[in-house]
Amino acid sequence: MQDEIFISEDGSHSIQSDRFGVSYHSKYGAIAESQHVFIDAGLAYKYLENTKALRVVEMGFGTGLNALMAYQYALSNTLSTAYFTFEKYPLAEATYSKLNYLQLLSLEDHTADFNLMHSCVSGEPTKISDLFTFTKHLEDILTSDLPDDIDVIFFDAFAPNSQAELWEEPLLSRLYNALNNGGILTTYCAKGSFKRALKSVGFTLDSIPGPHGKREMTRAIKNI
Repeated sequence: MQDEIFISEDGSHSIQSDRFGVSYHSKYGAIAESQHVFIDAGLAYKYLENTKALRVVEMGFGTGLNALMAYQYALSNTLSTAYFTFEKYPLAEATYSKLNYLQLLSLEDHTADFNLMHSCVSGEPTKISDLFTFTKHLEDILTSDLPDDIDVIFFDAFAPNSQAELWEEPLLSRLYNALNNGGILTTYCAKGSFKRALKSVGFTLDSIPGPHGKREMTRAIKNI
């Protein structure tokens, strides 16, 4: 199988997955989508509650863009972050080394950090900086143990028509239980069946404007 790197409309790279037949990001802009959906609606949303430390779970490490931008946010805002991610199909070095995120985000000085996120040992906490601890699990999230006391979930699986089992109640219930009260799940998806599944396991929903090319996205909140 051969994944293909392409340039999205904001100039940042994305990848067309040969395995799933879909792209890793919006064609309208990989960085723009990550900024809007996961940083602004996720990390920044919780940070503005006067939070100084967050525990984040990402479903689908993929290209590493969300993790890199979370790292950048942590450094810029002195936000202590414990970041956990689950990736069943990691990219090869020959692919991730070609991605242009470091240049576009002015993070060339952190090339070694980005490479370490991709190459670190599965399941071992890795100190990327004093503010950012990173743990990547090269496992299927459906059968993996989840960390607890989570504040933010980046729900960035491929679309429901590609990986339907990731968008259904059994996993969503486990994610809900892993969240602290007031914790959030943020995602680009606003499909009706997914939103109904979120509500059925206990989430309350914010339907907020999506990134360019999408009318709506979803932020789900655990309030008990």
